[in-house]
Amino acid sequence: MRHLLSTAELTRDEAVRILDTAEAMAATQGRSIKKLPTLRGRTVVNLFFEDSTRTRISFEAAAKRLSADVLNFSAKGSSVSKGESLKDTALTLQAMGIDAVVIRHHDSGAPHRLAHSGWIDVPVLNAGDGTHQHPTQALLDAFTLRRHLSADGETPAPEDTALDGASVVIVGDVLHSRVARSNVSLLHTLGARVTVVAPPTLLPVGIEPWPCEVRYDLDEALAEAVPDAVMMLRVQRERMTSAGGFFPSPHEYHRRYGLDGERLARLPERCVVMHPGPMNRGLEISAEAADSPRSTIVEQVGNGVAVRMAALYLLLAGEEGIA
Repeated sequence: MRHLLSTAELTRDEAVRILDTAEAMAATQGRSIKKLPTLRGRTVVNLFFEDSTRTRISFEAAAKRLSADVLNFSAKGSSVSKGESLKDTALTLQAMGIDAVVIRHHDSGAPHRLAHSGWIDVPVLNAGDGTHQHPTQALLDAFTLRRHLSADGETPAPEDTALDGASVVIVGDVLHSRVARSNVSLLHTLGARVTVVAPPTLLPVGIEPWPCEVRYDLDEALAEAVPDAVMMLRVQRERMTSAGGFFPSPHEYHRRYGLDGERLARLPERCVVMHPGPMNRGLEISAEAADSPRSTIVEQVGNGVAVRMAALYLLLAGEEGIA
């Protein structure tokens, strides 16, 4: 694995290897000293052309806990605001002797372009591009779900993904969601059954080939899918450029597609509630559901550090081992 650009490019073995490595990384984070010397002397650049809190800080924490040096680049206040191209930014970074690039970009395909352009010769990790992909988010979601579904409630054995046959319902703004695209692909690769639920206006054209079932009624979908996890997607109002048209009103959206206390109570006992964050409380998810014991939302954030440590380690250190 040279780059991490899309979950669609991961084989089952590659995905499981990342999850198993993340388990090893998570185990080291219980120590009094959390840092590992694995990437000492390496430099990782967080190249963010789009605002982010969780993902940027998570990648920064992951790199630093592997003892890498971290350079944080934000498009705001940089030469990009003066018109500098992605190519010239990449050439500048290459000249500085960096070892890996974590890129978040508002244009779909930008990480792929960077990885295969010849401008740089280092691993590229996609931290989210447009409405296309967010592979590490899907991996941390799978990591979280695998832990909850392991038979004994403990860390699953390396050869057991614990997702074969699992039922996952993904609800909400699929049209604008790179998280949904990444999760549908990865969960299918890992053997899960995926059901996507959304109003027709929030489903992308061409969803038919996706490896999932598409439903329009949330209550019916929850009853029939008997989910092990319900993943609520943020309504991305900042990407809804046209005025109105996607749903009648926030109240109506929450009534039809929001996870409230009543729907929460009807979920199977082992079903967990997931959300990639940030949340619109009262829109796609109620405070009762977000703060319930079933919720893994805060846990997902913590697991993201271990998963991103695993991705950086596998791309930069390979088989050198974990100290």
